[in-house]
Amino acid sequence: MATTPTPTAAKTAGPPPRSVLRDPAFLRLWAGTTASGLATWALPFVLGLAVLHRDLGAAGLGLVLAARTLGFLAAVAVGGVLADRHSRRAVVLWSALAAAVATPLIAAGLGRSLVLMTAAAALAGAGQGACRPAFQALTAETVEPGHRQQANAAMTMAVRGSTLAGPALTALLAAFLDVGALLLGIGLLWLAAALIPGKGTAAAAGAATAAGATRAAPAPRAGFRAEFLEGMREARRHPWFLAGLAALVTVIALGYSATSVALPLISRDRYGTEWVLAAAVTAYTVGALGGALVIARWRPRSPGWAAFAGLAAYGLAPLSLMLPVHPVAVVAAYAVAGIGIELFNVPWFTATQREVAPDKLARVSSLDFLVSYGLAPVGLALIAPAIEAFGVTAVLGACAGTCFLVPAAAALVPTGRHFGRTSAPATH
Repeated sequence: MATTPTPTAAKTAGPPPRSVLRDPAFLRLWAGTTASGLATWALPFVLGLAVLHRDLGAAGLGLVLAARTLGFLAAVAVGGVLADRHSRRAVVLWSALAAAVATPLIAAGLGRSLVLMTAAAALAGAGQGACRPAFQALTAETVEPGHRQQANAAMTMAVRGSTLAGPALTALLAAFLDVGALLLGIGLLWLAAALIPGKGTAAAAGAATAAGATRAAPAPRAGFRAEFLEGMREARRHPWFLAGLAALVTVIALGYSATSVALPLISRDRYGTEWVLAAAVTAYTVGALGGALVIARWRPRSPGWAAFAGLAAYGLAPLSLMLPVHPVAVVAAYAVAGIGIELFNVPWFTATQREVAPDKLARVSSLDFLVSYGLAPVGLALIAPAIEAFGVTAVLGACAGTCFLVPAAAALVPTGRHFGRTSAPATH
C-alpha cells in the first residue's frame, strides 16, 4: 500500500481495495498464518498416532506436549519484546524457522530418544510462541485501520479452519504416510509460515514512523525485563484491555476447562454415545467460523458491549451440560458459544491494534497470549478435583454463572463500551 499521498497524487490514485482478500500483502500474511495454524493443530494429532502405533507411550506424549506448552509460554513474552525492538517480519521468519527445524528433530527422536523429542518439542513451542505477537503486530503494519476488523476475522477463520482441517487432513494422509513423514510435513508447513509472509507495508505510515523513530533513538536500550514491564504499563493505560483480559481468562480457565472435562463424561454417562462429544466440538468450531463471517462486516455501535455479550455466551455450554436437555440442545449451545467467542475475539484484536501504542503492540499482545494460555492449564488441573468434591452439576452451574457475570461486570469499566477512549471510527 502507498504511503500518505500528496494532494496531487490523491486525485489520480485509485481507491483502496474494498476487501483485504484482494490485497496481496495481506494474502501472503494470511497464508503464513494458516500454515502455522495447520502445523500447530496437526502436531498433537500426529503424536497421538505415534501412541497408537506404539512408537511413543502415553506418559511420553504428555511430557512432549507439556514441553511444547512450556516452550510457548517462555517464548511468547520474549517474542513480544523482540517484535517491538526489531522487524516483526524478521521475528516471524526466525521463530517459524526454529519450529521448522525442531519438527524433524522430534521425528528423529521418535522411538529412540524421549529426551531429544522433549527438547525439540520445547523448541517448536518456543517458535510458535514467538510467532504469535509478531503476527498480531504485523497485521497492523500490513492492513489499513479501516480494514483491520475484516483482516482479523479472516485470520481467526484461518485458525478455526485449521482446527478442523489439520486433524482431518492428517488422518487422511496417515493412510499413506508413516508418523515420521507426517512430522516432516509439519516441518514444511512451518517453513512455509516462515517464508511466505512479506514485510509490513506503509498502511499505518504515521504510527510506523513514530515507532521507527522510537527504535532509532540513540539512547541505550533497556533490558528485556524492563521493556516487557513497559508493555505491561502500556496495557494498564487501557481499562477496557485489563477488563477484557480478566473476562477472557475467567471464561477460559473456568468455562472452557469445565466443559473440556465434563463434556466427555456427560456424553458417555447421560447420553450413552460419543456422538454428542464429537458433534458439540464440531459445532463450536463451525459456530466460530460463522461468528467470524458475521463480525467481518458487522459494526455494532457499542463494539465493546457486543463483544462482552458474545464472550458471555460461552456460559451456555456449561449450562447445557448441567441441565437434562436433548443432545441437540447441547450441540446448539456449543454452536452459539462458538459464534460468541469470535464476536469477542475479532473486535478485541482490532481494538488492541487501534488503541495500543504501535511500538508496544507486540508486547501487549504477548501479555494477552501469556495470561490466557498460561492460566488455562491451571483451570484444567483444578476442575477435575472440584467435580469429585462438589459434583459435576454444582461445578458446571458455578462456571456457567461466572461466564455470564464476569463479562457483564467487565463491560461496565470505563472505556469498556467502545473498547477505547472514544467510540470506534465508522467504517464501510
